[in-house]
Parts: sequence; C-alpha cells; structure tokens
Amino acid sequence: MNDMTEAVTAPQTLSRAEHDAGMAAYRKAGQRLADEIGNRGPLRLTDDGALHPDIQAAYWRHGYYVFTDVINPAEIAALRADAQSMLARAPIGPDATVDAQGRPALGLDYARLPYRFTRPLADPWGGTPILGGRHPAQMAQPMPDANAPEHVVFLMYAMCQAMPSGLRLYGHPKLLAAAQSINGTDFVPFNDAIFVKQPGLGGSVAWHQDGVTHWNAPDWDEGIHGFNFQVQLYPATVGNCLWVIPGSHKLGKADIRRLVAGSGSDRIEGAVPMLCAAGDTIVTNRQLLHGSFANSSPDRRITLNEGFFPRKRVLGVTAKRLHGAIETYSQARIDERCRILLLAIDARKQRFPQERPYVYRPLAGQEENNRWNETMRETVLKNYNQRDMFI
Repeated sequence: MNDMTEAVTAPQTLSRAEHDAGMAAYRKAGQRLADEIGNRGPLRLTDDGALHPDIQAAYWRHGYYVFTDVINPAEIAALRADAQSMLARAPIGPDATVDAQGRPALGLDYARLPYRFTRPLADPWGGTPILGGRHPAQMAQPMPDANAPEHVVFLMYAMCQAMPSGLRLYGHPKLLAAAQSINGTDFVPFNDAIFVKQPGLGGSVAWHQDGVTHWNAPDWDEGIHGFNFQVQLYPATVGNCLWVIPGSHKLGKADIRRLVAGSGSDRIEGAVPMLCAAGDTIVTNRQLLHGSFANSSPDRRITLNEGFFPRKRVLGVTAKRLHGAIETYSQARIDERCRILLLAIDARKQRFPQERPYVYRPLAGQEENNRWNETMRETVLKNYNQRDMFI
C-alpha cells in the first residue's frame, strides 16, 4: 500500500448533504455541552512564567483547554500562506510526482514524503490495524458530491522543514511555557503534523486515544502520554472540528467499540466539539478519547498539531516507529530530536526580536551551536521528522 494513502473498505450510503443534515442535532447538543463546560480563555502565565494554576486545574480536570487568541493575525496570515503553498505543491494524487501546475511536487527529496491522501469524506484508519489499531471503529463515510476529486490531501508532515512560519511557531514562548508547566521542565517534542479538512471533502479521524505504550505501566497516570497543541489556522466549527469526551483521560484504555455500539452510531454520547477561532490553540491530553467526523460542512479546517512528552516517559523506552522499525530512545537520541526546539526558538527570535524568547533548560548552554542559519537547515532540520518518537 502506498504510504501516501490508505484503503477504504466500508460502503458509502449517505450523500454528503444527508450526512451534514443528519449531524445537526448531535452538533447542537455538543455545542450546548461545550458552552456549559466553558474551559477556554487567554493563555495566562504567572509572574514566574508558569501556566496559571486555574488553567492547569481545568486542563487536568477535563483533559483539554482552549487558549483563545494565542497567535496574532499577522502570524496566522504567514502560517496560512505557507500551508497553502505546501498544499499547492502537493502531488496531484497518491502515486504522482508533479503538482497541479506540472511542477515537481514538494518533498520528492525528503526521506519521507510529506503528504498523505484519502478519498473524499472517507475514514482511512477506522477499523484497521493501521497505527497500532488505535482506531477500532470506523466512522460514517458519506458519498462525496459528483464533482469531487478521487483523492484529497488528508495530512501533511515536516511542518518545520517545509514551512518557515511553522518552524517559528514551534518556538512560541508562551506555548513552550505551557508545555513546561504541564509536562515538567524536562519536556521533549516528539512529532508534528498538519491536519487538512477541506470543505465538503475532508476525511474523518476515527475515535481513538493516542499512545500505544504505557497503558499497563505500574506508575500509570493521566499525563503519561503527554499532550498535543492544535493551532487553528481557520475557525474550527461544529461541522469540521475535533470532538472529545471530557475526563476520559483519567479512565485508562477506553472500550471504543462498546461506546460506539452503546450510542448506536459513531456519534458517541457526551462528546464536546472543540470550537475555535483562527489563532486559538487547543491543548489536548493524548489519552483523551477524541476523533473527528467527515467534513461534510462548507467550512475549511487546517490544524497544526505539535506533540510533547515528559522526558521520563520516553527515556529508555523501546517502541515501534510508524514504519515498523524498533528503536530504543536513549538520552542522546532524545536530545537529537530536541535540537529542533533550539533552532525554532532562534528562528523566532530573529523574526520577532521584541519577544522574550523561551529558554529550553534541558539543552541550556547549547544555544550557540544551534543558531538558525542555512547550515542548520541542511544538517539538523532536514528530515528532522525521521527522528520523531512514538510511545
């Protein structure tokens, strides 16, 4: 199977319009729950640079928090432009090597192609063994409109390599301060990806919990698998957003098939939509049960996803990479991946000199050897996502 797309096995019965209309009551109930919980507001730091304790308490209670207006409009515009450029340079299909203008597609020289495709409105992972079988129940797959393309971009990778604004975002001082508060000073980055939900075409991500290791660890806790930041480049609406089950990060491994069966469909009861404006950023516990439906709505969503672990949860762990290789994460291996943070912090400092840059303490003193320049682009940043870590 081509790495850029996945098989779809379930038949499609509902039209896009029927699916969109059929979601109305569920969306309304979810929005009411989201309004009742609240759990959103500005990213507030204390005088010593820690995430405000009220926000931390809310995050640990519900498993998520929506930071409003984190990324300013000018930076969002730059991120949108880079993301759209990346989309424009995508291959015209899973097996193609040229983009829509006939140019060589972006990423042909990358160690791993930076695009993954799916069929419109499909669920490429649900009910399959892909990604460790983390998505055991398939979502509804409505039929796309007659003029839909055969394939659409579903995910993009290598954000820091392909998007200059994406590298700078990775060094955002307030987001990194929040990461330190949640995961501890010795936190580590592990993976980033761009989710693309094209209007009326975007595929679903079946209900799942992130993480394939540590579920039965004797020292298991509700933060053992870390969290993801999800930066929204466009509004996240009830039609295109991520949905979560609040508090599910505290309960261990969920029986997703049972929850779907009990709800009578993929619309699990009690789910809350993560509604956001452009520039808002969600912090989501990776153990939280979450998923997104096929985007049968007219609203576009592009989400920049950045993940972080507590170092102690990855150090010395032996795990399987996405493509099957087994690897043990030594201190040196982890630090190699963490160098991207130093490059990102310095790239951001060069663009936004008025900001107070974040100091990444685990690699303190190594900043001079990790200044952002063209040499670092070729020697450290290139193919950095080959050093991603998975637990």
